[in-house]
Amino acid sequence: MKPSQSRYHLIRGLRYHVRTWGEPDAPKLVLLHGWMDVAASFQFAVDALVHDWYVIAPDWRGFGLTQWAPDGYWFADYLADLDALLDIYAPETPCAVVGHSMGGNVANLYAGVRPARVSHLVLAEGFGLEPTRPEQAPDRIARWIDETKAIVQLRPYESFASVADRLMKNNPRLARDQAEFLAQHWAIQRADGTIELAADPRHKQVNPVLYRFEEAIACWERITAPVLWLWGEKTTDLKRWAGDDPADWARRRAALRQLSECTIRAAGHMMHHDQPEQFAAAIESFVTGDGSGDASVRSTSPSPS
Repeated sequence: MKPSQSRYHLIRGLRYHVRTWGEPDAPKLVLLHGWMDVAASFQFAVDALVHDWYVIAPDWRGFGLTQWAPDGYWFADYLADLDALLDIYAPETPCAVVGHSMGGNVANLYAGVRPARVSHLVLAEGFGLEPTRPEQAPDRIARWIDETKAIVQLRPYESFASVADRLMKNNPRLARDQAEFLAQHWAIQRADGTIELAADPRHKQVNPVLYRFEEAIACWERITAPVLWLWGEKTTDLKRWAGDDPADWARRRAALRQLSECTIRAAGHMMHHDQPEQFAAAIESFVTGDGSGDASVRSTSPSPS
């Protein structure tokens, strides 16, 4: 495995953990993890990179080794956190940003809000969520109020091996050695000896703010960077997250001026675990433009309909 370094910064009042690989004078590649994931999750993909990069991967607030937010989690905070991190790592030049799942949804909004800071945008199944309706708001807010009164805890595990077992159950394509590596970063041993996922349990609570599809589209329309959508060939949950209305997907595509699409073969949603070589090759081929990626992974994917 390529060695990584842990760096800590005070970002908007929180002690932020950032994992980096490579040398700071190399071209920069920012990797943004998804919900209930951590920066170290990109290790297998980083190992597969052919070119020299300075890879920058934060643990989002409330995940991994980054401090928990005392006042809960609001999506706009992720964009502001990313902006502050780029002030540190890429203050003068735009850089390539890769976002997986939730990280992709942060990245696609940020690239429209701060278009000059993103040179290339790769969205690994982070294409926005299903549109909501205003009449959903009362029930959503009521549920959020109820959940704020409850004590939220993540289930304890007997050992890191048990965490690895769960990871392999959730993703049968995950090899045992991968699962054991991930378990050491996804989980942490508490003072009483129990093992828990390294995440604030409040991430499991519903957010009272509805996903505003029209606002997301408005941000996407301001993206100036070329965009690559990555699809996992075996993904099963995309419709549940983002819906299956062909008109919505047409609007997503139409909002992006320079859009390419690519299917990662024999991979599910966690494509950076399932096929890290394909994942890395697709990113490098897109960002460098030198055709270093395997041509077999550069096909266009249909809408999930």
